[in-house]
Amino acid sequence: MSQPGLRLTNLDALSEAAECLRTIAHPHRLRILQILSQGEQPVGELAEACELPSAMMSEHLRLMQRCRLLDSRREGRNVFYFIVEPHVTAILQCLVQRFDKARRK
Repeated sequence: MSQPGLRLTNLDALSEAAECLRTIAHPHRLRILQILSQGEQPVGELAEACELPSAMMSEHLRLMQRCRLLDSRREGRNVFYFIVEPHVTAILQCLVQRFDKARRK
């Protein structure tokens, strides 16, 4: 039974949202998104910043690209990743406000 005037999101859309949230629900992926929210970065620099092997970093990036959160471009031998989903920044801001104790002091 729904309340009059209550607008609910379609379940297919909620399923897609849940899949994307599952994808970013990982500490390294959240850190990657924090870094990329400052601008595009090459895989090697992301791997170094997150202290991960490049192969593992590439897998994290592919997962987020599959959810259409990120895209990439090639420049010579480097592949640069960047955020294409504008709502990612708002999600990160919510998480920082809620969980970053250093910023809450």
